[in-house]
Amino acid sequence: MTKTILPNSTIGVFGSGQLGRMFAIEARKMGYRVHTFSPESDTPTGQVADIETVAAYGDLYEVRTFAQSVDVVTFEFENVPSECVQAAAEFVDVFPKGEILHTTQNRLREKTFLSTGGFPVTPFRHIKTLEDLKIGVAELVTPCVLKTAGFGYDGKGQSKIKTAEDIEAAFAALNGNDAVLEAFVDFEKEVSVVCARDQDGNFAHYGVIENEHANHILDVSFAPANVSESTHKHAIEITQSIAETLDYVGTLCVEFFLTRDGQLLVNELAPRPHNSGHLTFGPCVTSQFEQQLRAVCGLPLGSTEYYRPAAMANLLGDVWANGEPNWAAALTDTNVKLHLYGKMEPRKGRKMGHLTAVGETASEAAKIVRAARERLNPAA
Repeated sequence: MTKTILPNSTIGVFGSGQLGRMFAIEARKMGYRVHTFSPESDTPTGQVADIETVAAYGDLYEVRTFAQSVDVVTFEFENVPSECVQAAAEFVDVFPKGEILHTTQNRLREKTFLSTGGFPVTPFRHIKTLEDLKIGVAELVTPCVLKTAGFGYDGKGQSKIKTAEDIEAAFAALNGNDAVLEAFVDFEKEVSVVCARDQDGNFAHYGVIENEHANHILDVSFAPANVSESTHKHAIEITQSIAETLDYVGTLCVEFFLTRDGQLLVNELAPRPHNSGHLTFGPCVTSQFEQQLRAVCGLPLGSTEYYRPAAMANLLGDVWANGEPNWAAALTDTNVKLHLYGKMEPRKGRKMGHLTAVGETASEAAKIVRAARERLNPAA
């Protein structure tokens, strides 16, 4: 049965990065209060939230105190220990459920869930020993990719095995942690589907988003993706089926590889708003962050219609290499919007903000947003 959390209630958020910041902006627009919980202070979320609790996720006294001060709890960061989620759930509903986080924060559990559920995934092997790795490489053949089972992101915890000579060094880099060995996918492109599902099982999606990466970090996303109608339909069907199998409540992203022969393979699940979905924040009637709010609060999901085709470009700390970027230059195109996350220290590879743009086509929007980013620091 749907439990409706009305405006003027307080939403609890585990995690305090930029995803929580944009969620808090949407929540406050709709009259909700936001209470964020993380080990850091003066965070992107905390700068916008009403209350910022600074405590370790393992401090269950503080977790329980936090849970008793809010009306519902959600996440902007999935690597929250299961005992933390269980402690919060003693007092308040938590969306998505703790079991879903447990599955998605570990690559082995996630891939096992997908494989046993009949969802298309890259062939993989569970690696515990050096012998496991040698056998796995022989079965999957080189090249293949070794990833720590514990959740990593933006390419962290991964190594590519190109020949048998790479096996021992790759295994040593695991430092005794369990791992997943995946067959290498010669994909044509990477795409994602950002969706939302409410407590009654209603489903909404933002179509297929096309993603381009640089150094394992998302660089530019645009929508609608340049894919066939059948691929678009199939990606949505897989995403909805995953959300239903998980009995998911909130915003979810399914990342896919699209192979050169037109096959879709699920790469990863993100049980929260996703970097590729930032292009919904402004260019859509309802952003991925507002959908998360609506879903966890028992409100009807909003329209996912795009006003015009849209694109997003990440702004990493590298953009500050030659000093303060020229924000005015980026905004000379009136179709461009700037989103900064309130992070004080720009470091190489650190996500500091993003630009969005709209255009007559997705490729035009992508061209506009890339050009705007280049104007930020023409000497770089």
